[in-house]
Amino acid sequence: MSAKSPIPLLDLKAQYATIRDEMRSAIDRVLESQRFILGPEVEALEREIAEYSRCAHGIGVSSGTDAILVALMAIDIRPGDEVITSPYSFFATAGTIARLGARPVFAEIERKTFNIDPVGIEACISSRTRAIMPVHLFGQMANMTPILEIARRHKLYVIEDAAQAIGAERQERRAGSVGDIGCLSFFPSKNLGGFGDGGMVTTNNADIAERVRLLRTHGSRDKYYNEILGGNFRLDAIQAAVLRVKLKYLDRWTEGRRRNAAFYREAFSNAASIELPYEVPNSRHIYNQFVIRSSRRDELMSHLKQQGVGCEVYYPVPLPHQVCFRDLGFKAGDFPISEAASKESLALPIYPELTPEMIQRVASAVCSGGHRPPLPCAPSTAEFGS
Repeated sequence: MSAKSPIPLLDLKAQYATIRDEMRSAIDRVLESQRFILGPEVEALEREIAEYSRCAHGIGVSSGTDAILVALMAIDIRPGDEVITSPYSFFATAGTIARLGARPVFAEIERKTFNIDPVGIEACISSRTRAIMPVHLFGQMANMTPILEIARRHKLYVIEDAAQAIGAERQERRAGSVGDIGCLSFFPSKNLGGFGDGGMVTTNNADIAERVRLLRTHGSRDKYYNEILGGNFRLDAIQAAVLRVKLKYLDRWTEGRRRNAAFYREAFSNAASIELPYEVPNSRHIYNQFVIRSSRRDELMSHLKQQGVGCEVYYPVPLPHQVCFRDLGFKAGDFPISEAASKESLALPIYPELTPEMIQRVASAVCSGGHRPPLPCAPSTAEFGS
């Protein structure tokens, strides 16, 4: 890459170039079989993801959003029920709750991790509360131990929104294996991304797994015989074949992201005006995003884009302040930590195919925006390995 070539926030072409032949072979295998809906490719992926996530069951579904939706349906969330979740996440987290006629109830996040703060959950519980849905945001798990304790005391389900966190760990437990149900996304930009939409539900509960399987096929176990009201939430075989190839490389890619994060930390070690991502001790952060904070975020973002460095805001509007949720009655100031995050956070490129030169350019662009003293030497190519 030349010195003037843009550095995208994510470069899926670079990833594809390393596995092109395997991907085409996997797709050809499905084309030769002419089995495109569910079938052996999906079943194999379900087993492999369940094992990777340290769960007993994996059920492939049509998207990460549908994974959350069908998880809520599996525990029979109905109009008037309440589900406690994070105010700072992608829209699907709260949108799926509202879609079923239930009410999303928001507990504030921790400032350092952007994840839901267990301290605020108990005050949100009412007689209508049915579940807690923590989000493992940006690739780092929420603090699940106190959340599970609260859920047990109040007889509530726990659904993990692990859409950004496949392979993340905390206290030696893996995302999607801790609560009653886990929800994964295989959107192309995820660490494990398909060639379109896809998702998976994980669980250690055989009854929940069977109910999700029914729900994803219109509530039908046998063709044309419908036991419950479900929907079309099926994962197709081409996506499963693609994901099976990529899954073999996922840990290598994750370590590449973690390595790049370490080099960023070194480059910005003296940057008083930038706050780097916090990594919880005894955890494995998979860096689906590398999110910094700056009180001059918008100015920095404009400068980086002028320098050809990709960056993005996750998320500019907290969920309680989305227009579609205005009937919930929230106002500015109700979630000050989430509101501050929406004004200060900025994601930098972190994908494993970044070269040392590209990382230096990103760091230099941030520095030239006035956010730290002169940059130390960039990491050598040898440090990156193969």
